[in-house]
Amino acid sequence: MLSGVGSAERLLKAIEPGNLSEKETEQGFVVRLVNFLWQSGSGTYHHVWPEMEFGWKMVVGSIIGFFGAALGSVGGVGGGGIFVPMLTLIIGFDPKSSTAISKCMIMGAAGSTVYYNLRLRHPTLDMPIIDYDLALLFQPMLMLGISIGVAFNVIFADWMVTVLLIILFLGTSTKALFKGIDTWKKESMMKREAAKLLESESKPVDGSGADYKPLPSGPAPLLDDEVPLIYNIYWKELALLMYVWVAFLIVQIVKTYATTCSTKYWVLNSLQVPIAASVTLYEAICLYKGTRVIASKGKEITNWKVHQIFLYCCCGIVAGMVGGLLGLGGGFILGPLFLELGIPPQVASATSTFAMTFSSSMSVVQYYLLNRFPVPYAAYFVLVATIAAFTGQHILRKIIALLGRASIIIFILALTIFVSAISLGGVGIANMVEKLENQEYMGFESLCYES
Repeated sequence: MLSGVGSAERLLKAIEPGNLSEKETEQGFVVRLVNFLWQSGSGTYHHVWPEMEFGWKMVVGSIIGFFGAALGSVGGVGGGGIFVPMLTLIIGFDPKSSTAISKCMIMGAAGSTVYYNLRLRHPTLDMPIIDYDLALLFQPMLMLGISIGVAFNVIFADWMVTVLLIILFLGTSTKALFKGIDTWKKESMMKREAAKLLESESKPVDGSGADYKPLPSGPAPLLDDEVPLIYNIYWKELALLMYVWVAFLIVQIVKTYATTCSTKYWVLNSLQVPIAASVTLYEAICLYKGTRVIASKGKEITNWKVHQIFLYCCCGIVAGMVGGLLGLGGGFILGPLFLELGIPPQVASATSTFAMTFSSSMSVVQYYLLNRFPVPYAAYFVLVATIAAFTGQHILRKIIALLGRASIIIFILALTIFVSAISLGGVGIANMVEKLENQEYMGFESLCYES
């Protein structure tokens, strides 16, 4: 026994930092880093689902969820950045369950908004407010990104998600804010020019003789801005979008019968790539050849280049990955991107929400199959979000008609993204500090680990 103790002491002295070579020290650091980020069989996720009781928590959560859904639907971003902190801090769900229920709420809000928008026309052109060609280019990539994002949600540690979220959201909210200021200035200039034209006219000051047409980003005209739903649906484009959704749904259902991480599992997952790529490639080729155009931009003609189309497709995938990973709508990226393309704010919001309806509903299916949320809670908050989104759209339309400024949509978009960055970032940092204090494992989880 004494010889055993002596040899143990000699071993400890041998591995003291002073006795290690530089190479051995570096190797030790690498080993510690790997152990921090990955420990086989160290999955620590256990869901926390509080009992469904209609107390003060449900009331406060419902109010916050209502306003989050109303603002999110108006900005075309879904509102997940408000839903997740509410579900975590107030209702008491764990972060990953909050992410899943947030997706359910986004689906309800997006579905309600799309139903409202299907009767509306473009603010200045004779076409629906939803740009189906724009949706065809981005929606399949958004769906593909969602599947990747949901897998990352299982694998990534919370602190990794927090860092990504803060960087991404602060950047997109700043970009959207500058775009809103620029649009506000253009609207102010437009109003001044219209006023000068009215003053110079010798006709009565009732505006009947003013030859004035609003800019594409201006408010919608009050005449014939609503039509029967049947006239606003482009059936061929909608059929292609539904094909992608149904094909993804079939893959997700069949995948449940395969063992996680088996060869069959990965083959089924890989089938999503050709499904999404086929529709996006068809639309991309049509845009490149000029047989299709993004009509919502009006007279502005865009000569689509290969690198531009590729970049936008990558943006669609990133938007989906962020949506699946963080439990948010891909509109946090699509909304600002559409505005940069020169799409009017109303059309950007409507089209972004339209694409999110497909992607969010698909991620809800995936989270359900993973047993990530309690159905009663999800159903209740879906109802809250649905009513809130419809109310928000109705009130916003009245405000735009009254003030004559569509830039309000952009400011709401920027505000929602910024509030989401602060709230989600704050929650993430608090969780990270708590785990550090408790010395919990903070590395990657295994996708194949059964929680």
